Amino acid sequence: MKILALDTSSLACSAALAIDGRLTAEVLLNSGLTHSQTLMPAVEALLEREGLTPADIDLFAAVAGPGSFTGVRIGVCAVKGLCASSGQQCARVDALEAIAEGASYEGLICPILDARRGQVYTALFERRGGALRRVREDEALSLAEWLGTLPKDETVFFSGDGLNVHEALIRDCMGERALIAPAHIRVLRASSACLIAERDESIRMDASQLTPVYLRLSQAERERNERMTRARI
Repeated sequence: MKILALDTSSLACSAALAIDGRLTAEVLLNSGLTHSQTLMPAVEALLEREGLTPADIDLFAAVAGPGSFTGVRIGVCAVKGLCASSGQQCARVDALEAIAEGASYEGLICPILDARRGQVYTALFERRGGALRRVREDEALSLAEWLGTLPKDETVFFSGDGLNVHEALIRDCMGERALIAPAHIRVLRASSACLIAERDESIRMDASQLTPVYLRLSQAERERNERMTRARI
């Protein structure tokens, strides 16, 4: 099976191709350019390098959030377009699970994405014997509140580009119980989405069913609700 996965949910943009469970090519861009500028040229370059077209792909995967509202929409729309041109199915991959998948740590894994406004997107996973399982569902909440709910007697491995903002607070609250992923590991990679889409048939769907994963309202929706609330007072 040929799987092409795309991720635009956070700071980096990436595309990866896996064939029969083996990663054959990946493009990772963290240049500061908008994902709308970099994603499709990266996809075209990747496919050209492998001598493939979208019609040769068996399954397209989108990292559908949680994450940047604009970024998530770019990746989801790109995958829906690729599916429309090829007639293939797609897979909706959870961003936090993809971060945890990229961590080789055996034990508790906590992915962190910055949700702004004093909050993070996070969840809890555990890897034992190489197999990854979910311990807690995705949440959007304050980091201090989340850290207070983690096990008090276990070491937790933290990963995700939310560490760029929140590493100091995690170290202050967790002390030696916190293991922090180095910068080159914490970036979400589309190759992890390929692995998840390969093994988990339950996340596969028709492209018409593919929607972003949002854990809270967008900034525009929040501001509109605040204006409406003030108007009623």
